[in-house]
Amino acid sequence: MTMGLLIAALLMGFFGSPHCLGMCGGIVAAFGLSMKDISPAKKRGLIATYHLGRLLSYTLLGLVAGLIGTTILAPLMMGNSTPRILLGLVLVFVGLTMLGLPFLNKLERFGMRFWQALGPLRTKVFPLNTVPKALAAGLLWGFLPCGLVYGALLIAVVGHDPLTGAVLMFAFGLGTIPMLVATHGTVNWIRHHIGRLRLRQLNGAIMVISGLAVVAVPMVMANMHGHMDHGQMNHEQMNHEQMNHEQMNHEH
Repeated sequence: MTMGLLIAALLMGFFGSPHCLGMCGGIVAAFGLSMKDISPAKKRGLIATYHLGRLLSYTLLGLVAGLIGTTILAPLMMGNSTPRILLGLVLVFVGLTMLGLPFLNKLERFGMRFWQALGPLRTKVFPLNTVPKALAAGLLWGFLPCGLVYGALLIAVVGHDPLTGAVLMFAFGLGTIPMLVATHGTVNWIRHHIGRLRLRQLNGAIMVISGLAVVAVPMVMANMHGHMDHGQMNHEQMNHEQMNHEQMNHEH
């Protein structure tokens, strides 16, 4: 796993979280209402616990995604450049999604069916007044349908191994935390600056450029190296022929 992928996952979570705040914000509000009669100290502990549960859920999903990539894709990509090309294409795809193209909308609708099926389990975590309930709530929250999460999972699939997939999704989850734990005033400030500076779009553009570079740069370098080797061989052949010519002249 490269540090670049880890940073990409972290920034994807941070710059993408304002877009997802509508749905996740409702969950945070519901959790807050269920803890209104709890002391501030215990409330902080429960908030940390359900975010830990969400990170564990993302990590588990990343582990599964990495396992899928290893078992299904890896046998098809032995000894060739397919892994690199596939990673580059996924980065381009996710970057375009962050730029606003609705590629993952259908997948979100499919995920919503699963989320609704979890309804009976979700009701059992309320009121959110114990650590086990908070942990369970966070684990369930990780399955909330979200195109941004699905995009991160695509990166985890092509991340070469299950451990890499798990770490990438954990980093993605870390990136979403500041927006979801910030106070109302701080949330507005973060959303304003991310929106005004178009940081989500900038991050998406960087991912697109990075993906194209991952695909194209090694090809260009290999092509240049091939031309250099060919030129060197021609030069050596010319020198060899010149030496033979000089030797023949000397013998005459």
